[in-house]
Amino acid sequence: MTTDFMPTLIISELLAAYRSKRITVSAFYDRLLNRIDTAPDHHVWIYRLSREQLSHYIYRLQGYSPDELPLYGVPFVIKDNIDLVGVPTTAACPDFSYIPTTSAFVVQCLLDAGAIPLGKTNMDQFATGLVGVRSPYGPGLNSFNPDYISGGSSSGSALAVALGYASFSLGTDTAGSGRVPAAFNNVIGLKPSCGRLSTRGVVPACRTLDCVSVFALTASDAYAVMQVAQQFDDSDPWSRSFVPSLRSGAMQADVFRVGIPMKEQLTFFGDTEYARLFTLACKNIESLGGTLVELDFAPLFEAAKLLYEGPWVAERYAAITSLIESNPAALHPVTLDITLGAAQRSAVDAFKAQYRLQELKREARALMLQAEVFMTPTAPTIYRIAEVESEPIRLNSNLGYYTNFMNLLDFAAVAVPTGFRKDGLPFGVTLFAERDTDEALLILADRLHRASVNRLGHHWCTMPLSHLPSILTGFKYIGVCGAHMQGLPLNHQLTTRGAYFVKRARTTADYRLYALSGGPPYRPGLVRVEREGQQIDLEVWAMPESQWGTFMANIPSPLCLGQIQLEGGEAVTGFLCERYVTVSAKDISCFGGWRSYLASAQ
Repeated sequence: MTTDFMPTLIISELLAAYRSKRITVSAFYDRLLNRIDTAPDHHVWIYRLSREQLSHYIYRLQGYSPDELPLYGVPFVIKDNIDLVGVPTTAACPDFSYIPTTSAFVVQCLLDAGAIPLGKTNMDQFATGLVGVRSPYGPGLNSFNPDYISGGSSSGSALAVALGYASFSLGTDTAGSGRVPAAFNNVIGLKPSCGRLSTRGVVPACRTLDCVSVFALTASDAYAVMQVAQQFDDSDPWSRSFVPSLRSGAMQADVFRVGIPMKEQLTFFGDTEYARLFTLACKNIESLGGTLVELDFAPLFEAAKLLYEGPWVAERYAAITSLIESNPAALHPVTLDITLGAAQRSAVDAFKAQYRLQELKREARALMLQAEVFMTPTAPTIYRIAEVESEPIRLNSNLGYYTNFMNLLDFAAVAVPTGFRKDGLPFGVTLFAERDTDEALLILADRLHRASVNRLGHHWCTMPLSHLPSILTGFKYIGVCGAHMQGLPLNHQLTTRGAYFVKRARTTADYRLYALSGGPPYRPGLVRVEREGQQIDLEVWAMPESQWGTFMANIPSPLCLGQIQLEGGEAVTGFLCERYVTVSAKDISCFGGWRSYLASAQ
């Protein structure tokens, strides 16, 4: 074992270091804590676990290995409105503090997977703010320039990942708190579909809209955390089971539409560098196959105004009613001012706003049909701490221009680093789509991230290999060798069911291909043979499992589904043909595939 070896905090690389015995968990934490202890103070922490407390979590890993626990020995931090057993939860308000007897559901999922908590992180008090300065524990200092804001409300959670203290962190997101700090600190910020991660054990801001968010250095790491944390929680009334969106697959196509706001709806509040970097991000996503479509985002921006200008602010009042009525001086002045605004809202206001929101949801659904994925700047600009303290309400409101509508309209979103201003401050965009597209968004975010920057967090670091899956959760592979291939007459039976193209492939040399009688549409038949076989071209697609039954019902005799062996040793479910029809069919095996045969017949 190398005495001075310190692995990166990228989850896959840290687990590889544990597996290879290059470092033990105990030695790793000795070096990590030394890094944290000697680092400049960016106001990351509200509570740090002692070495004795950490030793308890390290001891729990005995008898396990990185192959048994997916987050074995991986360090993480927790926003201080999310419970960790035995550690105070303050929500950045000391007078609100309590010590939970159990961890939040999502935290317990991570602990059970072997992750080790380092502490509770700073935040805008009661998650009210996008700036990261509304805290009695000090303003979050940007990881690139401490004169600038870190973003909030999950300020400490984003900083801990960017500064190299933790592999990932938990934040919360109601209006952008899991995305704005990610953009300002050059990290990935995943805002999952509402209900995908349980909010039991989370101090609510707006309970009907709150999400637990994930900060990570890479989209692969965010995905790994989501896979552990997304368990359904029967005791959380807002928890939802994941049902893959049929729109997910379209993002994986070679060409896909990217909806962006019309030029007149783009605003950067005078930040010409952010405007330049958004143009560059648009070019980068075009290089990945995206076709930009300018769309009218008016329904989204109107919905955004409802969050703070409408009655939803009353949910913030409901979350802390006893404290605000008994001890209003305990609150940060700006937090108090915003929350007290709820007293002016009536039940009539609430119902009127719900009616309007429902109308806007219908308009948003129509908008979402015009592209596969949508992209905006994560924030329109970034401010110095002094500027925000001088104008706390207006500047905070500016930062939510592109974020406030997401949870009201039930979108999933990923904030992606995509560049740097000339002064070195980071910039990022947000990819979003309808709910339950989280994984597809992460896969696209990973591609855009790699095409845009070569720096992870605050530190220079080589972009690791992607560990994202080639097939989305809730999908299954199918191999097609005829009329269902791209551009051919029956391909719509795949695409209208949300299937997406995965790759071109070839069978082993154990098959023959026949042109069957009948049509149009004209079809081939693939038959496995014991001798004199050939390799045949096909395409592999991924289809939502929920659509599998209706697809199979359309398969006419003599075709059927069976296992097709591919070169390289893998197998895929695909179209085969009953052998009896080959007696009268034309053997076209010599062409090596259906496309080649069709081309020869022209």
